[in-house]
Amino acid sequence: MLNIQGAPRRVCSGLTRRDLLRAGGAGLLGTHLQTLLAAEEAGVANLSRAKSVMFLFLFGGPSQLETFDMKPDAPSGIRGPFQPIASRTPDLRICEHLPRLAQLSDRFAVIRTLNHAQNDHNACHYIQTGHPLPPAERGAAQVNATVKDWPAMGSVVEYLDRGGPLAPGPAGSARDFPSYVYLPNPLGHIQGYDRSGQYGGWLGRQYDALATRIRKQSKTDNPYFRNCSDAELDFRIQGCASYSDLTLQRTAGRVSLLDQFDAARRDLDRDPSVREYDRLRARAVDLVTSEKMRLAFDIRREKPALRDRYGRHLFGQSALMGRRMLEAGARFVTVLWDCPDGYSWDSHRHSDDVRQHLLPGLDQAFSALLADLADRGLLDETLVVCVGEMGRTPKPDTPQWGRGHWSHCFPAVLAGAGVRGGTIYGRSDQDAAYPADDPVSPEDLAATVFQALGISPETRLQDAQGRPVSVAGDGRPLTRLFG
Repeated sequence: MLNIQGAPRRVCSGLTRRDLLRAGGAGLLGTHLQTLLAAEEAGVANLSRAKSVMFLFLFGGPSQLETFDMKPDAPSGIRGPFQPIASRTPDLRICEHLPRLAQLSDRFAVIRTLNHAQNDHNACHYIQTGHPLPPAERGAAQVNATVKDWPAMGSVVEYLDRGGPLAPGPAGSARDFPSYVYLPNPLGHIQGYDRSGQYGGWLGRQYDALATRIRKQSKTDNPYFRNCSDAELDFRIQGCASYSDLTLQRTAGRVSLLDQFDAARRDLDRDPSVREYDRLRARAVDLVTSEKMRLAFDIRREKPALRDRYGRHLFGQSALMGRRMLEAGARFVTVLWDCPDGYSWDSHRHSDDVRQHLLPGLDQAFSALLADLADRGLLDETLVVCVGEMGRTPKPDTPQWGRGHWSHCFPAVLAGAGVRGGTIYGRSDQDAAYPADDPVSPEDLAATVFQALGISPETRLQDAQGRPVSVAGDGRPLTRLFG
């Protein structure tokens, strides 16, 4: 809390209360003085401790009843096949197949009442942006991204960090590393889709993530379920794919050749689309030729024992790569779990994958990430969010315990950046079907993420129609999660 009496009290940024009020009055924080005072009164200003965010996105929708909101006393037709185990958090019993996380529960908080009305996989837009999916033509499967979509939270961070033309406040400082990174593949691409919520949307393509691509071996092979070789872990930058014979000298030669072509079309320089292309191409060239980028993406520089700790499967190695991205300067890193076969966490059938691969892989990688960040002194300045786009139905769809889509009550796990570990936020009803108290919306989650980064949820940008819109809608930060 900021104290209005006595000597000036400084917030994490080093600013005094007077500095904040002056900036708010000048509109530099994208808010108003009245809003800032209300935020101070609610203790919101104390949330701004994160330098970066690690967003672990479990696409498909993990079941709340098989992870962090088990109901062992529910009827057999609801409680599921797995047993609960004790954790370090009083009253928190989690799945027996998450033993490492159970021993680290004093480092994270569990939200049990995340909910929304988008009861299908297009909720990936809602969770990654904090806004409902807008109407648009989305291809035959009605899932593809469009320029009408809201920008991802990471794209908003990229936009503000680079001082976008409509960003409130002064222009951002020059950065030698992208703020927004997406690993290991863009969402849906390995199934042939281009799902919404992961891009810059109406902010523009230049605020898309630096996205990598991992080659798919086959339609049936699943690198999330097995150990991967270093040859497979070739995190290629989307749009900047390099080849073994493409040296820096050859790259420079190609740039020179492109410049010659540019000279022949200078009359087109007034075309905004051409200028946009030039900016994107310049950024791509900078990334390909950057020594810092090359070293950041060389996962072989990590100790083998640490790589083993994360797990040699694709999710584990991507989480480790995500930590490397944070150290290199990224501010918002999404690490995606999205299987090539399209099944992932979408457990309509409760096959052995959940028990043998999904839960153990999450347990290994997530626990290793928390411990690694803490060991390196990064957990205090990194907000870690682990969430799917929805949960699963309380009653199974099949006799084999498959569960259908259920967006009306599902969990999220937060850690780091001042989050009070060992905390349970919200309570679901007896079947884990609906919030019994403290419901949390995707807007609230987005507001919490932005506020933790020191970005006021009241920050307004202009959308595609030129209307001022809040980056977090009507969301309110979850102040009780922070201590």
